[in-house]
Amino acid sequence: MSAADERRQAVLRAIVADYIALHEPVGSKALVERHAIPVSSATIRNDMAVLEKQGFIAQPHSSSGRVPTEKGYRAFVDALHDVKPLSTPERHAILDFLENGVNLEDVLRRSVQLLARVTNQAAVVQLPTLDVTRVKHCEVVALAPTRLLLVLITDSGRVDQRNVELAAALGEEEVHLLRDTLNAVLVGKTMADASSSLATLASAAPPVIAEAVERATAVLIDTLVDTPSDRLLIAGAANLTQAAGISGDLQDVISALEEQVVVLKLLANAQELERVSVRIGRENEDEEFSRASIVTTAYGSGGAALGGLGVVGPTYMDYPGTIQKVATVARYISRVLRGE
Repeated sequence: MSAADERRQAVLRAIVADYIALHEPVGSKALVERHAIPVSSATIRNDMAVLEKQGFIAQPHSSSGRVPTEKGYRAFVDALHDVKPLSTPERHAILDFLENGVNLEDVLRRSVQLLARVTNQAAVVQLPTLDVTRVKHCEVVALAPTRLLLVLITDSGRVDQRNVELAAALGEEEVHLLRDTLNAVLVGKTMADASSSLATLASAAPPVIAEAVERATAVLIDTLVDTPSDRLLIAGAANLTQAAGISGDLQDVISALEEQVVVLKLLANAQELERVSVRIGRENEDEEFSRASIVTTAYGSGGAALGGLGVVGPTYMDYPGTIQKVATVARYISRVLRGE
């Protein structure tokens, strides 16, 4: 790479950094003053003209400075070989907040709130899905003589509850027998793996609980196997309102965050632990997010991803800081899953 190419890369990095910090077009004189680039303003202007011709920056108005394009942001992100680590106070603040979680779902709720606060973006996190987590226990609680509560607990700490209405009352011993019968085919399996056993369980169950088994398995299959609940937690959507005041083009993003299916698609690429994905503007498949940037990663245990999390914000977001904070929070969630 020539000296001129290296300098232009430095100029591009400086333009992106200044625009992220100031949200205003960047001029050649300001670059020389703020970044101590050892060349004249005229040379910087020539470099900016080349970068503009190459599509990395643009000039909003004939008399204004330059702003990064999506191509410029992508080049900036791709050049982030070493992301600046969090400061000790930042790291302690994150861990202190998350370590007060009482269970995994509480940790995830705290995580999404924390990410929204420390990045000033919208944050999303997906609760562990039942197609990758295994059932740890199914508790059966009698709410009334003919009404039961099924409490399904997975090895990731996820808890799902479902009501079951019965045709006839069950006694305490029958409730315990029903619990043992369900756990015999559920424990250690994913809901998908256990579905075939659940479907035929009633025919092999003791007659005294056969009707209850049939109704309970129907609820489990209908609500947790056939229509799995990919629950999401979202925080900080209001942060995008402020950003929209600057860029004026994030209203579609704010509206799209209300759609669970759309948000799940954002996290679809978050399948690898310790890998952060950055999608900028039109790199996002959904038109609603074509003016936003999305930073995502996965959390999990045993080398398997159990869910995704990330932030959504304007294309001028602080990429180095956002990438590091998303990665740090994901690593902590994975530690919780491993029992560390």
